[in-house]
Amino acid sequence: MKILEFSDSFIPIMDGVGNVVYQYAMNLPAKGHECYVVAPQTDTGYRGGYPFELVDYLGMQLSAMKSYTVGVPNLDPHCTNRLNMIKGDIVHVHSPFVAGQAGLLYAVRHDVPVVGTFHSKYRDDFMQATGISLLANMGTKFVVDFYNRCTEVWAVSESSALTLADYGYKGEIKVMPNGTDIHPLTEAGMKASLEQFPVPENVPILLYVGQINWKKNLRCTLEACGLLAKEKPEQDFRLMLAGQGPHEEEIRQLAEELGIAEKVIFTGHLTDHDLLNALYARASLFLFPSLYDTSGLVTREAAAMGTPSVVVKGSSAAEGMTHGINGFLCEDDPQDLCRTISGALASPEELKAVGEKARETIPIPWSRLVDDVVKEYENVIRKYHL
Repeated sequence: MKILEFSDSFIPIMDGVGNVVYQYAMNLPAKGHECYVVAPQTDTGYRGGYPFELVDYLGMQLSAMKSYTVGVPNLDPHCTNRLNMIKGDIVHVHSPFVAGQAGLLYAVRHDVPVVGTFHSKYRDDFMQATGISLLANMGTKFVVDFYNRCTEVWAVSESSALTLADYGYKGEIKVMPNGTDIHPLTEAGMKASLEQFPVPENVPILLYVGQINWKKNLRCTLEACGLLAKEKPEQDFRLMLAGQGPHEEEIRQLAEELGIAEKVIFTGHLTDHDLLNALYARASLFLFPSLYDTSGLVTREAAAMGTPSVVVKGSSAAEGMTHGINGFLCEDDPQDLCRTISGALASPEELKAVGEKARETIPIPWSRLVDDVVKEYENVIRKYHL
């Protein structure tokens, strides 16, 4: 098969969706298929050595959201000409916006089916951006209309499928979860992490990886840590926030107000996977009380390094987790999150056992997952051409 993956974010600066597309693009060629990634240009540097072809179009970085670039592929003649030369068998779109619209147009022009994956709670994004319910509802209708134009729709979790249905989508939704590979901890990665982010060995690290954005429920995280510092002063800790985002200064200010600024470490955006894996491995707990995310990709990455997560009961990230067995569940409340953190840290042996169980039960290797992806691509193509 010749497969085109369309995404609004990709290497070297990408979010969770961009990471998913990257894993598809790395694993599909290993199964004997040609893969093309269509995404905005973020770096003109050397990109050799990848098994896929990157078809990029001119993009401009968003000043408020440095992980994103925007552009219009159909206004980039070079990109358009390259796409016209690719005779694909199937299109997979990972966004309803610019890249997704370009994918739909390509599919119409070349008469091929389109798989559309629902990755994000877009209504929440629209509300955060506009603060106006009417505009958020209009944006949500746009999203639903987009998925109505796809041949088949996937969601990354059961709860995200329910979210899309709640938006008004009436069609069938196939759940196709994300994978996670278990990589060895490297000496170079650990050395870099210790040099760049030194923390005393006996001080637990509470790690978060993702956008530095209020929608990730970071207020709950910081307030819980503030309570932990106040109510359990004997329990030292470091809260490490790995990522970048539009609300970093506000979050720094909240840490100051809560009196935990000296305990909070902002790492910035990390592109070195060995370094990030070392941080996962060094962490005692991975804190991810997000209600926004439709798939806990980062919780799987933490589990792959033997670090258990604390997530909110009923959230997408909580799917597949059992409290005290392979993770920890809490209410969407700073006090309960604080209690959960404190209880987990109080028993290091139990904490280690939960982390090991998380490693055994939560990660799905990308290679195995992509086997399912390939089978479904073939089914979609077959049905489309009947």
